[in-house]
Amino acid sequence: MILNVTDQKLGKRMTEDVPPQDGPAVSSAWLAEQIAESSAAGIAAAIARLVRHGELAPQTRLPTVRALAPRLDVSPATVSAAWATLRKQRVVAGGGRQGTWVLGGLAVPRPARYENISRYWPDQTLNLSRAVPDPALLPSMSEAFVHALRDPEVHSYEVVSISGPLREAAGRTWPFETDHWMCVNGGYEGLLLLMRTTVVPGEHVAIEEPATPRLLDILDNVGARPVPVATDAEGPIPASLREALQQDPVAFVYEPRSSSHLGASVTPARRDELAALLAGTGTLVVEDDGLGELSSFDYHGVAEVLPDQSVLVRSYSKSHSPDLRLAVMAGAAEPIERVRVYRQFGSGWTSRLLQNALAWLLQDEFATSAVATARTTYRERREHLAGLLSARGLEPTGVDGLAVWVPVRSEHEATLVLASHGIAVAGANASWTKPGPPAIRIATGLPIPDPERVADAVALAVQAR
Repeated sequence: MILNVTDQKLGKRMTEDVPPQDGPAVSSAWLAEQIAESSAAGIAAAIARLVRHGELAPQTRLPTVRALAPRLDVSPATVSAAWATLRKQRVVAGGGRQGTWVLGGLAVPRPARYENISRYWPDQTLNLSRAVPDPALLPSMSEAFVHALRDPEVHSYEVVSISGPLREAAGRTWPFETDHWMCVNGGYEGLLLLMRTTVVPGEHVAIEEPATPRLLDILDNVGARPVPVATDAEGPIPASLREALQQDPVAFVYEPRSSSHLGASVTPARRDELAALLAGTGTLVVEDDGLGELSSFDYHGVAEVLPDQSVLVRSYSKSHSPDLRLAVMAGAAEPIERVRVYRQFGSGWTSRLLQNALAWLLQDEFATSAVATARTTYRERREHLAGLLSARGLEPTGVDGLAVWVPVRSEHEATLVLASHGIAVAGANASWTKPGPPAIRIATGLPIPDPERVADAVALAVQAR
């Protein structure tokens, strides 16, 4: 059953972007009459309105750019810009020789790589696709919230970038000195805000590759052009970064320790090499410390050397609680200030209750002990599964974190084989800007029931092609 449902849903997603073979078409003359304002924004708004009102049905072919532009007395570039806006909003698809057609309905940009089909899986599916923490290993927050409520500023409407208690608590283990701090609602929100306030659509952003799917989705959302930087067991490779810097990227985003794919952590020697290349370039260094205090490795990021050119984003979701939704970022003054100003459009600040609860947890000996126990337990779970896989002739990778990666012949076939065994895993294809080595990710954060059965199924899956 799972294969039929999955194939049906995947098929729908795969075909909606395929050019219609015999769909209806509208003439450039008719469409031009519906457009009152001939700017790129006006054209896009008019098309969106026609779709919303049902006057342009799904699969309807639109006129070519060169056919519509003279009807509106504008340049082809103006129409192309309107089409690009509509493609980003998933109102239309296509372009170039294949033409442009209506997808139907109005949508918002979505993190396509991050989304998966887990909502279609039966309840009995063993979901090993998400590297999430074990709730049983998280520290108790009851006393933390009691303490947070005692803050005399708890009901204040004053906009603060970070609460005093959290700044003090986080500063005790922060790896470099800085006066510029911000608390945000999770690590990926921090990355999104930094990219949103740094990148002008079309600009380059250097990223370590493989990257997290969420980061690639964020770059798509802000209109950035990613420039991949190859990595090895010690982090980004200097020669590859040197080549990427020739594109004059506005930012370089990487994981300084316990990277989500290799579990790699930057060494002091590698840090110094990277810092020497980045110093004085004007490229903002953004460090994503997603595993945070659960990492088994010391932090040796570029921000230690270039604090005025870098921002470190450290998440506490996996170590202390996903529902705290908290990350702290600190470093260079200008990008932090841009984020502070941009946030005034919306929330303005992060809940002081949550911030002060985390501040208490960071200093409580029982919470600190719980995090240390979790770190050890996660390592044991990861190494146990890796050992079972190695005993079956496989070569799992990942020296830290909440998952292991296993090379396969075909990601698609391997995931189907595992689905037939009632096991769901993630593929590596969403972590690359271009097709990379096929692999699957098996989450180890939660206890795996009958790990021997899982290892046997994986051993079969890697052979599928």
